[in-house]
Amino acid sequence: MTDDPPVENTRTLLHFIDGSLAYAGHYLHEGLHPVHTHSFVEIAVVMSGSGVHHSLAGRRQLRVGDAMLLRPGVWHGYEDCDHLDLYNCCFSTELLRRELSWTRQDPQLGHLLWTGPYAGQRRGILTTHLPGDALTACLEHLDGLQKLRTQPAPDHRGDVVGRLTLFLSILARVVAATDARSDAAAGTHAAVLDAMHMMEDRPAHQWTLTELAAELHLAPGYLVRLFKAATGLPPMAYLSRFRVELAAARLLHTDQPINRIGESVGWPDQNYFARRFKSHYGLTASTYRTRFTQAHKS
Repeated sequence: MTDDPPVENTRTLLHFIDGSLAYAGHYLHEGLHPVHTHSFVEIAVVMSGSGVHHSLAGRRQLRVGDAMLLRPGVWHGYEDCDHLDLYNCCFSTELLRRELSWTRQDPQLGHLLWTGPYAGQRRGILTTHLPGDALTACLEHLDGLQKLRTQPAPDHRGDVVGRLTLFLSILARVVAATDARSDAAAGTHAAVLDAMHMMEDRPAHQWTLTELAAELHLAPGYLVRLFKAATGLPPMAYLSRFRVELAAARLLHTDQPINRIGESVGWPDQNYFARRFKSHYGLTASTYRTRFTQAHKS
């Protein structure tokens, strides 16, 4: 295995090309790094230099120690870069839903990876700042992940998961200490976890709050309170966040007509799907597909 990143840029979509589960590496940006999206979870940590991060959240001046977590499908780019050194950590949704699935139940990691990026109007983006000690500790584990690129993947899967988990744990502790929406004192209620799994397993189902609460043997109002305490969102709003992320992946990776994609994620009304998608990503579904599609992959 070589030191080359396992990431390919097909037009403006970044995706893994060799089945990699996780990767860490430096990227030095000068001037403009165009808007793009990606099919994996990405965390960028600013190591040196300066620049402006452009995303759904607007434009943000970067400084050393800033860290940005972006869920799959989120678009972003960098402007006015002056020796901007980013340490990028990317990992697949497969890893998130398998080896790291337990993180949903951890108060800090659950917020970092599952609920925090969806809370409020974040729309898949969670930002924080790493103080000196935390930045140094993160660097150790990012370096460890980078070195593992030279090792045979089947023999070092545990090492990759371990290093990634240690990095994420440091990041999660910082977020828990600084994010007003994070409740580090208690884990996510089991009913909320069950509700998430139920909705994500059947996104095309026409869920209602009443049905969901009945499945969990809870009063609807109580379920809403539990869900908002864990995610900052009521259950149906969380489902909407999941649906648009799923729709974005299908727009990028399939040739399905847009109306069929809307149906497949639970929005058979094409106009309603269009409004929900644009509200989340700031782009229409057709513009998003045209701008970021893999259709021209060689």
